[in-house]
Amino acid sequence: MAVPESTQLPPESDPTALIAGQSPTLPTLSADQLGPADLAAALAQHTISSVAAVGAALNRIDASQQTLNAFRIVRREQALAEAADADRRLAAGERLPLLGVPIAVKDDTDIAGAPTAFGCGGDFAPKTEDAESVRRLRAAGAVIVGKTNTCELGQLPFTGGDAFGHTRNPWSSAHTPGGSSGGSAAAVAAGLVPVALGSDGAGSVRIPASWTNLVGIKPQRGRISTWPEAEAFNGLTVNGPLARTVSDAALLLDVAAGPHAGDLHTPDPIRVSDAVGRDPGQLRIALSLRLPFTTVKTALHPEVEVAVQRVATALRRLGHTVTVADLHYGIMIGASFLPRSMAGIRAVHNRMPGAVVDPRTRANVRFGQLLSGPALFAARQAEPLLHKKIGNFFDDYDLVLAPTTATPPPRAEEIDGIGVHATNNLITAACPYTWPWNVLGWPSVNVPAGFTDAGLPVGAQLMGTASSEPLLVSVASQLESELRWDRHRPDPWW
Repeated sequence: MAVPESTQLPPESDPTALIAGQSPTLPTLSADQLGPADLAAALAQHTISSVAAVGAALNRIDASQQTLNAFRIVRREQALAEAADADRRLAAGERLPLLGVPIAVKDDTDIAGAPTAFGCGGDFAPKTEDAESVRRLRAAGAVIVGKTNTCELGQLPFTGGDAFGHTRNPWSSAHTPGGSSGGSAAAVAAGLVPVALGSDGAGSVRIPASWTNLVGIKPQRGRISTWPEAEAFNGLTVNGPLARTVSDAALLLDVAAGPHAGDLHTPDPIRVSDAVGRDPGQLRIALSLRLPFTTVKTALHPEVEVAVQRVATALRRLGHTVTVADLHYGIMIGASFLPRSMAGIRAVHNRMPGAVVDPRTRANVRFGQLLSGPALFAARQAEPLLHKKIGNFFDDYDLVLAPTTATPPPRAEEIDGIGVHATNNLITAACPYTWPWNVLGWPSVNVPAGFTDAGLPVGAQLMGTASSEPLLVSVASQLESELRWDRHRPDPWW
């Protein structure tokens, strides 16, 4: 597979010493190339100010917005004021994991003083309170520079809509970055911000991570609170980080994690960052290329299969046993997903009076009405049976390795002007692999797997059982040390 040589970064050194102009003998890294921990360290050492770092991020966003189109809302005035406050706190000796670091959140997440349009058109009142995840990010010192684009109600593995146009893939402007967290993925991959928060209800963190050369973590259900929703989309949707490296993604997960008193799902707390660089031991890993059951004709693209096999080879080099062993999901898991998803779309739409949406969204809202009664109840009741069925597979294996998507990223406009049936065929054929883990509520991590011959990123996902984020992160960090995807970045968009 071709790797874009022009995007390679210099060999790693101490990033906090490599902000441009600081070292005459080593290659320099600009602030946009630093991860959140390294940028936080540079801020704490007063190598750069938060006002300068946040201002530079805002300038990159502005310069790229007409082409990349990653953001729905940019908080320039508020973010600069928060950055100035962070500089005062840093000067006074205060230290927090993200103090003064610019980040972005997806526009399905409430920020006090800003509307949450969730990809829809229309006028919406500003929210009066932060979502719990945002509250925790602020408590860690983060400066939230804006809200990133998402498709209408998070339904598609594309990021586009009549309300804002198309968000573009930083690796190829003709292609989608994926969805529904495509704005967050595009912003991180393009270097506009070091990390961003997304959400994943059927792969919406892992899919755009796959198609933009990023690490994307779908954590255990409830790991990051979805409050003010006690659960999102009937338990399918969780919040998760998008980052260039495993350590960056783990840091954001740890910072954002934790319950609200009203949450329905509250797993025991864990610290994922401690697993970065930790030896997981020799694991039994199942390589499963089998597609979950769909009613749509689907096939694994040969270049994606080659990429996943490349990851499997790297795992074997690391000492793990990787065996071809397909998961057999069965029909029940799909029958459980559909009512939960469609009823969730209906519920969110009903909470957004005045929303201007696509006819396909309106059709899904009507479908959700039909599925919101006995079908939804039965779908929820099926989850323990599915846990037992899929859990039995893990009697013989520690983790599963599978494709994240079946295809490389499609062209951005491929989703335009087609009906409900054609849309369902398109999105199912491209992305059939991720949604079962949303039904189960278990963790999964996308890792970059390389590039197609056309230079488009593709990914693979590591999948585990309940609360297995530390094991997944440990293995993902091993793979990063082998594959070094963090050294490859797209050309600047500003």
